[in-house]
Amino acid sequence: MKVNAILPFDESLLDCVISSRQLEQIAAEISKRGSVSGLNRVVWALKALTLTDSTTLGGDDTAANVRSLCQRAAFPIPEHILLQLGVKPTLLPHIHTAAVCVYPARVVDATAKLKQLNKYNVIPIASVATGFPAGQYGLDSRLSEIHFAIESGATEIDIVINRQLALVGDWKGVYNEVCTMRKACGERAHLKTILAIGELGNMENVYKASMACMLAGADFIKTSTGKETVNATLPAGLVMIYAIQEFERRKNILVGLKPAGGVRTVPDAIAWLTLVKETLGARWLQPNLFRFGASGLLDKIVEAVNELVKGQQVADSNSADAKVAAK
Repeated sequence: MKVNAILPFDESLLDCVISSRQLEQIAAEISKRGSVSGLNRVVWALKALTLTDSTTLGGDDTAANVRSLCQRAAFPIPEHILLQLGVKPTLLPHIHTAAVCVYPARVVDATAKLKQLNKYNVIPIASVATGFPAGQYGLDSRLSEIHFAIESGATEIDIVINRQLALVGDWKGVYNEVCTMRKACGERAHLKTILAIGELGNMENVYKASMACMLAGADFIKTSTGKETVNATLPAGLVMIYAIQEFERRKNILVGLKPAGGVRTVPDAIAWLTLVKETLGARWLQPNLFRFGASGLLDKIVEAVNELVKGQQVADSNSADAKVAAK
């Protein structure tokens, strides 16, 4: 498991030269290049599926619905449907979500179910820790939550940054806290840092928060908890992409991106995939560098697949009827 090294705090990396006025236009222009339909739309949808952290983060989560989440994450679409779409049999074992994501108290349930399915070493368990979603807990409490989640079986930890520090411009403070969390994860778990972009005030803060987290050793930077009023947006994603590009240029380290919240439909997902492909490159479209955090996206992907299969069946039936009529 690759773990990004903690680097010395470098204030020069916080310099933001992005014009916020142009962000929406640029993001919209790039993302529209991915307009597809028919079979190509389903191909993109299946790609999105393999990059999705299947998530349940409700106050009413139980062991039963976590087990159901894991079952669906492991086998999201029946094999006969995939074969009908032309998916090669050798690829069938790879059609599953990128991870499951649950609260720390539910990690033990996810661990047990994925082991039962023989998928524990195939599908990572991510857990939101550090007082998700607000993060308004003492540091010791937040670190204890990381340790508890990992000891319960989590291999990825999604932490929330301290927005109070970010909003007063204490980027060294943000960096120091994330460094401590990185050390708590160690080699045992990947670290995803949630910026909560809807609460950072402006795009410059989004850029600076991205850089502070990457310097502190984050494996991913993530847009949102999904609980804010404003969650993943393409302009904010573009700012984070610019930060990732600059960080790679300056430090030669690759960091992943995870939009979370607000990615609800297949077209939404395709827009994000296009934005990433056109900026960071196709190499980022793999689970170790790109994820979706979207609890409802899987439903829409399955709907898109079923619609195409149903359309094919109708077309085949019409063709057969036409042949009979011709005789």
